[in-house]
Amino acid sequence: MMNSIILLGAIVLIACVIGSKISTKLGIPTLLFFIGLGMLFGSEGLFKIDFENYSFAEKICSAALIFIMFYGGFGTKWSTARPVALKATLLSTLGTLITAILTGLFCHVVFKLPLLEGMLIGSVLSSTDAASVFSILRSQRLNLKYGTAPLLEIESGSNDPCAYMMTILLLSAMGGDILLSDISYSIFAQLAYGLIIGVALAFIGSYVLRHIRFGEDGFDSIFLVAIALAAYALPSLIGGNGYLSAYIAGIILGNQRIPQKKNLVNFFDAFNGIMQMVIFFLLGLLVFPSNLILYFVPALLIALFLTFIARPVAVAILLTPFKAPLNQQHIVSWAGLRGAASIVFAIIAVVSPNYHNDSIFSVVFCVVLLSLLFQGALLPRASKKLNMIDDNENVLKTFNDYSDENDINFIRLDLKNDHPWVGKQIREIGSIPGALIAAILRQGATITPKGNTILKNEDSLIICAKSYQDKDGIKLNEIIINADSLLIGKKLKEADIGKDSLVVLIQRNGTDIIPDGNSEINAGDVLVVYSQKNLFHLA
Repeated sequence: MMNSIILLGAIVLIACVIGSKISTKLGIPTLLFFIGLGMLFGSEGLFKIDFENYSFAEKICSAALIFIMFYGGFGTKWSTARPVALKATLLSTLGTLITAILTGLFCHVVFKLPLLEGMLIGSVLSSTDAASVFSILRSQRLNLKYGTAPLLEIESGSNDPCAYMMTILLLSAMGGDILLSDISYSIFAQLAYGLIIGVALAFIGSYVLRHIRFGEDGFDSIFLVAIALAAYALPSLIGGNGYLSAYIAGIILGNQRIPQKKNLVNFFDAFNGIMQMVIFFLLGLLVFPSNLILYFVPALLIALFLTFIARPVAVAILLTPFKAPLNQQHIVSWAGLRGAASIVFAIIAVVSPNYHNDSIFSVVFCVVLLSLLFQGALLPRASKKLNMIDDNENVLKTFNDYSDENDINFIRLDLKNDHPWVGKQIREIGSIPGALIAAILRQGATITPKGNTILKNEDSLIICAKSYQDKDGIKLNEIIINADSLLIGKKLKEADIGKDSLVVLIQRNGTDIIPDGNSEINAGDVLVVYSQKNLFHLA
C-alpha cells in the first residue's frame, strides 16, 4: 500500500512539472492544471480515488499555506516595492474588507442567506492569490507601468492574513453570542502578536544566519523552514495571526543581507512550488465535479459580481485619491485572482463546529476555477489592451531572485614552497583579466594585498571573479578510475579524456588536487572533467 502511494506521488509530481510547462506555453495559470489533475484522480474522475476527509485536507493545506505566505514575503524585493507599499497595504487591508462586505451583502440579498453566512462567503473570497499572480507576471513577462507589478505582488502576498482574520471572527460570531470587547481584543491580538512575533523571529533568524556558520550546504535552508513554522505556530498559540507573522518574517528576512540569500530564494521558490502542487492537487481530489455543476449558477453570479463590481469599487475607492490612472485601476481590478487561500479558508469553515453547510466549499471552489480560467488567462491580453505594458520596465526586478549583475564568487589558492609565485610581488605575477586577489591569509591573519605585497610559502590567496551559471550546456562530469581502467599510470597530457574537455580536479583519498598536464592518474581517482557533453563512456 505504501509503495503504491509513493508511486502515485511520483507520478503526480512528474505530471505537475510537465503540466506547468504546457500551461506556461498556453498562457494560463499553472495552478489550474494542478486542480484539474486532482479532479482527474478524484472520486468522480478517471482514477476513482475516494477522498472526502475535509479535516485532513484542512491540516495539510493550512500547513502548506504557511510556506506560501512566508515565501510571498521572502521573495519580495523591498527596494522595488517601497514606492507602492502604502497603496498595496491599503488594498490588502481596507480593500479586502470592502470586497468582503460588498460580496457578503450581495450573497445576503440575492441568495437570501443569513447576513453572517453571506459575510462568511465574502470574507473567504476577499483575498487574491499571490501564487497565480506571481506565476502569470513572471511567465508572461508582464512589465506593467506605474509600478503595478510590485503593487500586485505586495497586495496579493499580504491580504490572506486579513481574509483569514475575518473568516475566524465570523465563525466565532456564528457560534453564539460574542461581545464587542471580545471582537476588539481578537482583532488586537491577531494583529499585535502576529506583527511582534514575526518581526522578532525575522531579526533573530537574520542574526543567526549572519553570525553562525552552518557546517553543511542546505542547513541554512532548513533553519529558515524552522523559522517559518515558528512564525506561524507561536502567535497562533496565544491568539495571534500566524499567517501574518509568517509573511512579516518572510519579507524582513528576504531583504536582509544574509549569506547565500539567492540560493535560499531559489530553494524556497522550488519548495513553494511543491506546496502549491500539494494544495491544488489535494483540493482537486477533494471536490466532486457534480457539485460544481449543481452550484455553478450561484458561483458564476458571485464571480461576476466580484470581478466587475466588488473588486473595482474597492480599487477605485483606495487608488483614486492617489490619482492612479484609470487603466492602472482597471488592470489592478482584473488581476484580483482568487486561489488556494480562499479554498483553504472555505475548508476551515466546513470543519468548524459553528458552521454546518459544506456547500461553501463547492461554491468557492467553482468561483476560484472561473477566476483562474478567465481572469488569469486573459490578464496578459487585458494588459496590452489597456496599454499597461512598459518595455522599459522589467517585472523580474520585483522579485528577490533577480540580479542585475552576476554574483561574485571566491576561490582559495594555497601556495606551497615550489609554487612559481612564492617570493614575488603581486605586480610581478601578472593577472587574469576579470579576476582579483582580494585577500591573503597568512598565519591566521588576513592581509589586504597591494601591488608590492610579497607572496610567501603557506600563503592562501582569496581570488574573486564573476560567478558562472550553466546556461550554455557546459557540464562537470565525474569519471571514477576503476582498477582495470586503461587510464591508470598515464599523465593527463597523455590521456584520451575527450575533445574540448579539461580535468579541473582530481579527488584522491579524500583530498582535492588541482592537476596539470604532468599529473598522473591512479586507481581509485575521481576525475572531475569540465566538458560540453556527458562523458559517461569513460566512467
